[in-house]
Amino acid sequence: MVEPIPRLYIFSENELRSGNVTDIYFIRSKLILEKYGLCDKIVRFEVHAYSLPKDYKWALFTGLEEVLALLRNRPITLYSVPEGTVFAPLHPLAIIEGRICDIITFETAVLGILRFHTSVSTKAARIKKKAGEKEVLFFGLRAQHPAVAAALDRAAYVGGCDAVSGAFSKEILGVEPRGTIPHALIIVFGDPAKAWKAFDSVMPEEVPRIALVDTFYDERFESLLAARTLGKKLWGVRLDTPRSRRGDMYLIAKEVKWTLKLHGFENVKIVISGGLDEDDVEKLKEVADAFGVGTTIAFPPSVDLSMDIVEVYDEKEGKWIPITKRGKLPGMKQLYRCIPIYEDYIDEPNKTIKCRDGSLAKPLLTKIMDQGKILQSIPRPSEIRQYVLEQLKYIDM
Repeated sequence: MVEPIPRLYIFSENELRSGNVTDIYFIRSKLILEKYGLCDKIVRFEVHAYSLPKDYKWALFTGLEEVLALLRNRPITLYSVPEGTVFAPLHPLAIIEGRICDIITFETAVLGILRFHTSVSTKAARIKKKAGEKEVLFFGLRAQHPAVAAALDRAAYVGGCDAVSGAFSKEILGVEPRGTIPHALIIVFGDPAKAWKAFDSVMPEEVPRIALVDTFYDERFESLLAARTLGKKLWGVRLDTPRSRRGDMYLIAKEVKWTLKLHGFENVKIVISGGLDEDDVEKLKEVADAFGVGTTIAFPPSVDLSMDIVEVYDEKEGKWIPITKRGKLPGMKQLYRCIPIYEDYIDEPNKTIKCRDGSLAKPLLTKIMDQGKILQSIPRPSEIRQYVLEQLKYIDM
C-alpha cells in the first residue's frame, strides 16, 4: 500500500488567475450561460457593504492591488475608490464591468481578497486610532495560515500598524520587519540575562534591544535586571504576562515603569502584548509606549462585502439598464466626498455636488483598469498607510 504524500493546501498565482478557484455554482452558471448563448451579455457588478460589524461606524477598503493582479490582462474594466479609503454602509467601492462569463467565476476570489484585506485593515485602523501616538506592532502571523502571511502583514500595515514582524516584509512590502525576543530563546539559555546578552552580541546595532521580561521571574525584577544587563543599549522591555498570572496589567506596567525610573532607567520604553483589543489599548496607553497586537487583528470581525450586478447593457437600445436583486440599489453610482469635513454623498456619476462650505465634493471612484490594462500607478504600502492615517484624524470611532 502506497502511503499518501502530505501536501500544502495552497494555490499558485496562476491557479488563482485561471478562475477555477471558485464556488462550483459559478462554474455551472458559466456552462449554462454558454449553452444558452448569454456569455456576451455585458454587466456591471458593484462591490459594497450594506452593513458593518457591531458598533462599527466605518471600515477601510483594502485589497485592491491583489484584485488588479487577479484580473489584469483580461477583457475587464474596473472602477474603484483609492485603496485605503474609509467607507460606510451603502457606499459604492468598486465597479467591475465586462462580459458576464469573463467575470462570474472570479466573484469568489475577488470577494475573498477584499473581505480578507478589508477586515484585517479595518481592525488595525481601529486599534491604531485608539493607540494614538503610541506604536502598534503587528505580531499576528502565527494566527493565520502561512500561505497568507504576506497579505496579512500588508493588510495590518496599510491599516495603520507602525511595524510588522514578517521576515519577508522588507523584500515584499518595503517595510523593515520588527520583533523582540521569543520565550523559546530565553528558555534554551536557561537565564534571561544570558539570552539578552547573546541577542546583543549577535544582532546588528540597528535592531532595537527589547527584552522580554516575564519568562521566569516577576516582571519588575526582570525589567530591572534587563536594564542593568544591557544599560543604555536597552530600547524597551516587553510585558507578555500570561492571563493566569496577569491580574491588572495596568498596575503591573505602572509598577515596572516606576521601578525603572527610580533606578535611573526612565528612558526604557514599555511594550505590552498578549491578547490585546481596542479597549485594552485605550486603557493601557497611559503606561505603555508601544503595543504588540496579534490575534485580534489577524482574526478580526468580518466586514461583509458583497458583489452584485447593478446594470446590464442593452445592445439594441445602446444603453445601460439599471437592474439588481431585491434589497439592493440598482444602477452605477458614484461616491462623492467633501474634504476635510468628510461628508459623503452617493449619487449618479458625473454629478456636481456642493459641500456645506461651498467647495465641490470629489468623486472617489475612478477608472483603474480598462480592458485588463492598468491605468494608474500602484501606490506603495507606505503611501496607502499614510492616506489611512490622514483620514483617521477626521473620523470618530
